[in-house]
Amino acid sequence: MVALAESMVGDHPARPCLVLSNVPGAGGLDKARALGIETAVIDHRAFAGARADFEAALIERIDAARPDVICLAGFMRILTPVFTGHYAGRMLNIHPSLLPKYQGLDTHARAIAAGDAEAGCTVHAVTAALDDGPILGQARVPIAPDDTPETLAARILPFEHRLYPAVLVRFIAGDPTPVMLS
Repeated sequence: MVALAESMVGDHPARPCLVLSNVPGAGGLDKARALGIETAVIDHRAFAGARADFEAALIERIDAARPDVICLAGFMRILTPVFTGHYAGRMLNIHPSLLPKYQGLDTHARAIAAGDAEAGCTVHAVTAALDDGPILGQARVPIAPDDTPETLAARILPFEHRLYPAVLVRFIAGDPTPVMLS
């Protein structure tokens, strides 16, 4: 989120209008405030057993900010087709694997356990299917023989910080050509 927000300066075609979290006290909220970005929290725990109500509250708050594009970054909730449909064609996500491999959690550990030669990250358009939308960019990083999930994640993170802003610029320009980094 910080890398995206910090990239949106000068001639960048976008400006951040809201950072929303479902976790009160999330570190990104203070970072967003320090950057002068409006923040909001909609705690999913207050909606236990009422996912539709939680997503309705999200939609109401997001729509009030009037964003052109929604960029998910660290929002670790599975979204329903109602939510993803509301923002169809306008929502991006970054995932810490080379999709379509390793959808979901524990991606780095899974890549190492599988003996993969490389891992990375993917920015994709969000659809109703988990981590399954069209790929808009990927960054590839070799897996070292002594890698752990933590060391691999640390090497991939700088690529995430380059990839997501580059994809966002291209996406806003209407260019569907994937951004590829290595």
